[in-house]
Amino acid sequence: MLKSMMLGAAAVALAAGAAKADEWAAYGRDLQGTRFSPLTQVTPANVANLKPAWTFHTGDISDGKHGGPRSGFETTPLYLDGRLYLTTPFNRVIAIDPTNGKQLWAYDPKVNLQTWYGDGLINRGLAAWRDPKAGSGVCALRLYEATLDARLVSVDAATGAPCAGFGEAGVVSLRDVARYRIGQYHMTSPPIVVDGVVVVGSAIDDNARAEMPSGAVRGFDARSGKLVWTWEPLERPKGVAAEAWKTGAGNAWSILSADPKRHLVYVPTGSASPDYWGGLRPGDNRWANSVVALDARTGKLSWGFQLVHHDLWDYDTAAAPLVTQFKIKGRMTPVVIAGNKTGMVFALDPATGKPVLPVEERPVPKSTLPGEASSPTQPFPTSVPPLVPQVLTAADVWAISDGDRKWCAAQLGAMSGTAMFSPPSEAGTLAIPGNVGGINWSGFAWDAGHGRLIVSVSNLPAKVRMIPADKFKVGDHGDLRAETTMQQGTPYAMSRDFLRAPSGLPCIKPPFGELVAVDLAAGKVAWRVPLGALEELAPGVGHIAKGSILLGGPIVTAGGLVFVGGTIDRTLRAFSADTGQELWTAELPASAHATPMTYEAAGKQYVVVAAGGSAKIDEERQGDAVVAFALP
Repeated sequence: MLKSMMLGAAAVALAAGAAKADEWAAYGRDLQGTRFSPLTQVTPANVANLKPAWTFHTGDISDGKHGGPRSGFETTPLYLDGRLYLTTPFNRVIAIDPTNGKQLWAYDPKVNLQTWYGDGLINRGLAAWRDPKAGSGVCALRLYEATLDARLVSVDAATGAPCAGFGEAGVVSLRDVARYRIGQYHMTSPPIVVDGVVVVGSAIDDNARAEMPSGAVRGFDARSGKLVWTWEPLERPKGVAAEAWKTGAGNAWSILSADPKRHLVYVPTGSASPDYWGGLRPGDNRWANSVVALDARTGKLSWGFQLVHHDLWDYDTAAAPLVTQFKIKGRMTPVVIAGNKTGMVFALDPATGKPVLPVEERPVPKSTLPGEASSPTQPFPTSVPPLVPQVLTAADVWAISDGDRKWCAAQLGAMSGTAMFSPPSEAGTLAIPGNVGGINWSGFAWDAGHGRLIVSVSNLPAKVRMIPADKFKVGDHGDLRAETTMQQGTPYAMSRDFLRAPSGLPCIKPPFGELVAVDLAAGKVAWRVPLGALEELAPGVGHIAKGSILLGGPIVTAGGLVFVGGTIDRTLRAFSADTGQELWTAELPASAHATPMTYEAAGKQYVVVAAGGSAKIDEERQGDAVVAFALP
């Protein structure tokens, strides 16, 4: 088995051609986003011996109780040239010694922490680029961060000093977009650098109004910071009058990936604004809810594939596209793997975007709301099963008591639809999966040893109800965010909350979160295991129901292990990549809503994760710890 894993590692390293074996050079380790490390020191045989090696505290925590937003800690550090580089919720960039966790330098872009950013204070990490003209001089290795207040920052990895020739004193403004609004337009995920161009997306608040800021994706010269190109995801269809086209967003808020050999950047896009009413954005809304391939040098659209037409459910393409290869009908086939909040997985040709595994357009229910023209069909993969339930009936209700069961069944009975793609209505519909997913930004990793996709999924349906604007009342705040919003400029406000019984538990059969291994070539699930529990939200529930909301994804190593946090129970776990058996757990000071990473320094393999809780879940314990584990 070890031999086959090493062959798999070699194949991935050959495909990537970027990251050294001991490094973690991009958010997904390589530009292709595989999250696969060829390191083998830690194995199923010795993983039980992993112990904390060091802990670093950033000091950057906001509880949201003093006028500013709440912070969450979602960074995945980079490891390059013998140093770890990470970002904090306050957008500080910090370099630390990888063997002892001591700070080497810190850079502070001085973001206004009192501004309300829709997702709270979070940042998922950095991009890095080696300047071929710098030799070993200043800014030979550059780090790039996209900040909450819409700036692109470039600093010298050796010292943390801003790269003087980049923009003005190392900073480029990202605010020059149509309909820019401070706070509503911000950045949470790292950029990516391909062909000497820094490519940046954006995060845009959901559901506030019809005309939100543009979701433009932009490329900047990695050395000078000059704008090279701009790509707009949404275009008014021919025949639609300007006054009938009121929308925005379609933005790339999640992680980008790339194929340097093809000079392509793969961009996952979210929904057009607002999420639950599309009467002012007729048509499919291409290229929202898609994966698009852009030429990194020019920004020209090479191809696009839309995972949801005319989205009315907040079904963003949240997972980073993953570039790899596997055998289809005996032939090794390059693919881009795409997944979204529906819990469905698509395999596309990286050069053309055409499905390499079959996809069909299936009829879906038609909207009955006046002025809403929902899409008559939606794309469904036919060889790969959905990874989460997509329908819930009264007979399927799960509950811990007869009272809860009757309550859940009554709620479902009053809805106009309880299956995925049921269009929103005044009576209310079930969004299944809910707005958390399915597959969220936690995404997936590629197990090269077995040729499998390792996916984190959540299973929490939500009730969505449209409220006529003249009957709208502010309030009804849910657990993850303010769940009622006006959707200004439209005829309807929206109310959304998880479908939970009076006991507080979801009405759907657990697990509420799982780790799943998918054999895409065979079109089947190889294994699936419950992941975590909702202990932080409901103490004791773990004895009744397994699984957690998952915000933070998996990584895989050639040693045969899957490492994953993401749960609400303050635990990092290791599973056998072969069988899915849980082999090791470690208690953390706070939940690890971040993707872990691994590297080798001074002959020792480390596994590192940020443990600081979520900006969206007020009941969770917060923290500021970066925790490293290693064998004694």
